[in-house]
Amino acid sequence: MFGTSIPINMIKGSMILYYVDILGLDVRAYGAVMVIYAIIDALDNPLLGHLSDRTRTRFGRRRPWLLVGAPMLSACMIAFFSAPASLEGAGLVLWFAVFAILCEAFDSMLNANYGALLPELYPRERDRAVANSLRQGFQLVALVISLAVTPLLTTEVFGTERSTQGFQTTAIVYGAVALAVIVFMALSARERPRYATRERPRLLPSVWSIVRNPLFWTVGLTGACYGIAMALVLSGIQLYVRYSLGLPVVNALYLQGVVILVSAAGLVAWTRVVARRGALWTWRIAFAVLAVSFAGLFLATDLATGIAAGVLVGAGWSGMLATNDLIVARVLDVDASRNGEHREGLFLSAFGFFSRLNGVVTGLALTSLGLLFGYNSGTDPGADPGLAFRVYLCGYPFVLTAIGAIAARLITVPIETPPEAAEPAGGSAAERPR
Repeated sequence: MFGTSIPINMIKGSMILYYVDILGLDVRAYGAVMVIYAIIDALDNPLLGHLSDRTRTRFGRRRPWLLVGAPMLSACMIAFFSAPASLEGAGLVLWFAVFAILCEAFDSMLNANYGALLPELYPRERDRAVANSLRQGFQLVALVISLAVTPLLTTEVFGTERSTQGFQTTAIVYGAVALAVIVFMALSARERPRYATRERPRLLPSVWSIVRNPLFWTVGLTGACYGIAMALVLSGIQLYVRYSLGLPVVNALYLQGVVILVSAAGLVAWTRVVARRGALWTWRIAFAVLAVSFAGLFLATDLATGIAAGVLVGAGWSGMLATNDLIVARVLDVDASRNGEHREGLFLSAFGFFSRLNGVVTGLALTSLGLLFGYNSGTDPGADPGLAFRVYLCGYPFVLTAIGAIAARLITVPIETPPEAAEPAGGSAAERPR
C-alpha cells in the first residue's frame, strides 16, 4: 500500500496545480480529458482484473502483473511531470491526456492484483480488519510523503512556486521509492494455490453474473460517494490553501499533515469498533462523521481554523479507510460462496468502475468552476477563486458524503465466511508454495 499510494497520490494531488495553474491548461480541456480517460479506464479495468484471474504461472496469479506494472507506473509518472516547457495548446493537452491515461491504467493493473490479496489471505473479518488497518496506516505514511511533503519539495526544495523543475525531480524520487517497495512486496507475497482453480473463469459470463448482483450496485455506488469526495479533496487542497485561505501553497503541508496524522491515529480506534460492532455498523457511522466534517472545512478562514476542521475530516476519513474495503470484501465472499469461483481481480476491477467516476466528476466539478465563478486557469482565475475552491473542496464533497451516509443506512451486506477462514493466513502446509 505504501508503494502503490505514493505515485498515484502525487499525480492526483498535483495535476491541477501543475497543468492548470502553472502550465496554463484550460479547465475545459482538463475536464474533457478527464471524462475520456475515465471512460477508457472503466473499460480496461474489468479486462485487467479478468486477465489476472485467468493467469496461471508458477509464480502465482497476481505477482507477474505486479512486477510488470510497477516499473511502468513509475516511468509514466515521471513523464507526466516532465512536460516540455515549449508545449502549449493542443500539444500540452495531448501530453497531459496520454500520460494521465497511462498512469491510471498501470495504477489499475497494480491495484486490481494487490487488492485481490486482502480477502484471499485474510478470510476472517477480524483478521481482515487488523490487516486492513495496518495497510491503511502505511498508505497514510505514503500520503504524508506524496501529499503533505510534496508542496515543500516541489516549491522550495527542488523548485519554486511557479516552476516545474521541482515536480520532475520529486517524481523521479517517488518513482524510485515506489518501484523498490512494490517489487519487494510482489516477490514476498504468498498466494493461496487453491484459489487458482484449473477451470479459468470466462469473461462475459463472469461480468453478467457481477452486474446482476444487487450488492455490486448498492455498495459500489455508495462507496463512490466517498471515493469521489476524497478525490476532490486530494486534487484541490493546494489550490484551496492558495485561494480560499490566501496562503502560500507550502502551507498545504500543515493542513494535509494534520488530516493524515489524525487519520492514522484513528485507525486503531475504528478497528476496535469494527471488532465490537462489525464493519457495516462502523461504516455507517464513519460516513456520517465525514459528511459533517466538510461543513466545518467550508467555514474555515485561516490556517488555524482549517486545521481545526481538518481534525474532524481526518476522523471521518480514518473510519472510511478502516471499513470501506471490509464491506467490499464481504461482497466478494458472497460472490465466491454462491458461484464457487474466486474472481477477486475481476470483481475488484468492476468495483473500480465506480472509482473511475472520480475522474469524470472531478473533471466536471473543475469545469463548473469556470461556469459558476469564472475560474478557467491560473492565468484567468476569475473574480472569486477563493469561493470557487471552497465549493470544489467542501461543498461538493459534503453533498456526496451526505448522500452516501443516507444510502449506507439502507444497505445490508451479509457475512459469508469462506472455508479458508479455518486455515492459517498463509494457507495449509500442503498448499504453501515451496
